[in-house]
Amino acid sequence: MQKIFETIKEVALQIDQLIVNEDTGYVDGTNATGDQQLKLDVACDLLIEKAFSGNPEVCALISEEKEEVMQCHSEGKYTLCYDPLDGSSIVDANLAVGSIFAIYDGAPSGETLAGAAYVVFGPRIELVTVTRGESPLRYRYTHGAYQPFHPIALQEKGKLNASGGSQKHWQEKHMAFIHGLFASGYRLRYSGGMVPDLHQILVKGGGLFSYPSTTDNPNGKLRVLFEVLPFALIFEAAGGEAIDEKGRPLLELTVTHPHARTPCFFGSHHEIRMLKEAYGVA
Repeated sequence: MQKIFETIKEVALQIDQLIVNEDTGYVDGTNATGDQQLKLDVACDLLIEKAFSGNPEVCALISEEKEEVMQCHSEGKYTLCYDPLDGSSIVDANLAVGSIFAIYDGAPSGETLAGAAYVVFGPRIELVTVTRGESPLRYRYTHGAYQPFHPIALQEKGKLNASGGSQKHWQEKHMAFIHGLFASGYRLRYSGGMVPDLHQILVKGGGLFSYPSTTDNPNGKLRVLFEVLPFALIFEAAGGEAIDEKGRPLLELTVTHPHARTPCFFGSHHEIRMLKEAYGVA
């Protein structure tokens, strides 16, 4: 798996250059889940495909931007699922965005998730990796190399609140819960990019990121294999929790389709307890 992490480090530098230099317009088409694709989405997807398709450890690639599973090496051990450029729609606003990688030992599921990584492209490039059973490792790219940076460890209780979805589509219980967080002093931190928003909660010591079921997206919006499970592994490894709206650990979810979605909540223990009480699943 270490070779996969090393390739992620290399491909991240190439993606950073694409973000800086490439057109941010749309292509004539949508991805597998119906979202309109940016030229950057397609370019980053092809770059990652090229970087990993020749790796004999990789048996298959599954991308948010591809409808079908891409078979690579039948003798390979790992299935690599990835979101090439999460938050690409806010690149034109010059906000931070990211890439997410999930490394599954065989067919992808919460049980087989062996490792994960994400990259934040902001004022600086940061990388967080985790191998199952170990603590997350954080790196910052500086002076031409990835340097180990302050470790990530969530506190029992945080201060930040990031909740996705349009408020007019929230359930009443979620609306009441979020208002309660603000009333008790939590700070809103939400950019529209999952990677930078979750990264901020992780490096600032805690809080809660929510993407609930809504009237327009009753099954949630975020993709299980590319976005939800890798961050669930990282949050649990950092001393936090990651659950669905029924209170189940996200890493116990059954994956029924490569592009399946789910409501999801990531946070410190205190905020997750509060959420379970608000949702009646404590």
